[in-house]
Amino acid sequence: MSTDFFQQQDTARRKTGTLVVLFLLAVAAIVLAIYLLVAAIFVAGHEYQAASGATRPRTVGLWEPEVFLWVALGTVTVILLGSLYKIAELSAGGETVALMLGGRLVDPHTKELAERRVLNVVEEMALASGVPVPPVYVLDDERSINAFAAGHTPGNAVIGVSRGALTYLNRDELQGVMGHEFSHILNGDMRLNLRLIGILNGILILAILGYYLMRMSGNSWGGSRKKEGGGLVLLGLGLLIIGYIGVIFGKLIKAAVSRQREYLADASAVQFTRYPGGIAGALKKIGGLAEGSRIKDGHAEECSHLFFGDAFAGSLVNLLSTHPPLAERIKRIDPSFDGTFPEVEPVAAEVGGTMEAPGAGEEVRPGADEQRTAADEFRTAAEKRRRAPGAKTLSLDPTGMAGRIGLPGAAQIAFASALLEAMSGPVRDASREPYSARAVVYALLLNREEDMRQKQLADLKSRVEERCYRETLQMAAEVDRMAEDARLPLVDVTLPALKRLSPDQYTAFRDRVEALVAADGKMDLFEYVVRAVILKYLDVHFGLSKPPAVRYRALTPLVPAMGTVFSTLSYAGQESPADAQRALDQAAATVGQSLTLLPTEQCSLDAFDAAMGELAQATPQVKKRIIGAAAACVVADGKVTVKEGELLRVISAMLGCPMPPLAAPVAPTGTAGSSES
Repeated sequence: MSTDFFQQQDTARRKTGTLVVLFLLAVAAIVLAIYLLVAAIFVAGHEYQAASGATRPRTVGLWEPEVFLWVALGTVTVILLGSLYKIAELSAGGETVALMLGGRLVDPHTKELAERRVLNVVEEMALASGVPVPPVYVLDDERSINAFAAGHTPGNAVIGVSRGALTYLNRDELQGVMGHEFSHILNGDMRLNLRLIGILNGILILAILGYYLMRMSGNSWGGSRKKEGGGLVLLGLGLLIIGYIGVIFGKLIKAAVSRQREYLADASAVQFTRYPGGIAGALKKIGGLAEGSRIKDGHAEECSHLFFGDAFAGSLVNLLSTHPPLAERIKRIDPSFDGTFPEVEPVAAEVGGTMEAPGAGEEVRPGADEQRTAADEFRTAAEKRRRAPGAKTLSLDPTGMAGRIGLPGAAQIAFASALLEAMSGPVRDASREPYSARAVVYALLLNREEDMRQKQLADLKSRVEERCYRETLQMAAEVDRMAEDARLPLVDVTLPALKRLSPDQYTAFRDRVEALVAADGKMDLFEYVVRAVILKYLDVHFGLSKPPAVRYRALTPLVPAMGTVFSTLSYAGQESPADAQRALDQAAATVGQSLTLLPTEQCSLDAFDAAMGELAQATPQVKKRIIGAAAACVVADGKVTVKEGELLRVISAMLGCPMPPLAAPVAPTGTAGSSES
């Protein structure tokens, strides 16, 4: 099964269209059913009056256009209001879903080893994928083995994990489950799944309305209002039945949308970790555990398609499952599976331990050897780059850049693990706390030239409290000792903590970031990269901007925006106007468009941001070509500095296409792009 990022993004978009069509068909069927119910009650009432001697001005038939119009308007209004209410409720992203399901945010300084293990695994996978580190929530009341990813974009995603998963899964198995969930994050499934919850809520509202109509009719049953009360009872009962038929229709929609995506996520988890035994072991433990993957929370039904495992496995409610059969999922990963599930025992864990290293205390297996070898290679290469004089460079093949996106593997996980190790203890600790995370970002933005740094510090001292200023100085000393490769990933690590700032605190923090970037009067590549990451993800989180919608399905309307972006990129990476022109020509040839090198004064930060905003509204396949052109532009001179590589990754991220770290080893051709389902 192909796992090409751009193809899967397009598939998710098409699935959204299919979902809308199925929803409209369901609404049409419900409108017709409710009209037939109302018409039947209307005709029955007319016949009752006729039998009792009452007169009617005209004959009443089964087809009454005026009645149909009012029924249709009323039904559609109720369904739309129910859907819009739920969509608005979920607009904040994955955090709303996690809290709705009873989740508890894991304290980044937790002393519980099982919680520290999952935080470590999630951090590694986020950095390996090139996405912001998502917050982790634990469903403490759920003793089954399950997990979910929820959010509209990678920037507002959260990971949820049941208490049973922490109790019974070892690190390899937990890594396999998280690989499955990160596939949903990368392939656009999360947004589709949240839309599914919102849309289907409108259908469920009809059943709720029918229930309340039946309760209200109890007060009308008897005396002179018996006939009216009887009509309300019939209408309420009919709405209740029709509403639950709609729920069944909704389950069919969820099953149609979700099942194949689950197979894809399983295949992606194997590709991610290069160890099929991890996710296969987790699935087998679900089969061997008495609680399985069942979720007890009352919101489990509406969120059932979000989970790693079937939330209603073995239940009579689960006649139309959103997940493929458990044994079939296992056999696709482990063809030798004979259907026998193991006895499940808690994994040994001690409270109060330190953050475990990857694979600590686990059995050594081929996947772990591969990750450790890659990590050792990275550490050696990083040390050579730190000691080498002059600008640090990366090896980059522009023809394969788009193929890296959404397709991290074991080598990238090992690389991420080594990056986390390269971050000193004080910096890691500070990056997990909102107040201190600000100081980490300020330290990253300090100029390496002493005169400019002192100017920045003087301005910062006048804007922040004394404690924050002192902490910035402390973090600056730590950051200066870090490898260039680890500095941008450190920004990703701070994002969960920064999201916990209050809106006023974020506004002040944002202003100080802008002031530090503008202090030298020019756009430094790394300063721009840090600023772009902060603003892209946190502005959406705090409601200052919205994720872009698709407007462009071809490259031609985007030529002016591409001219601005590639001109800026050409000047940033080349030493002369002639070299910049050659770099732009490489980009133009890649996208097959005629581009003009703009004057430097037209390549301002504001112009670059505005152009990126236009490009972000393209379809995934158009974005794929834009990223390929950006890579060709960067490597036109035959070398790529670490800062240029970081800028390329940020351009990719701003387009909604997270790119794994460029310094990480690339999986061999033929192993990263596909997996059999």
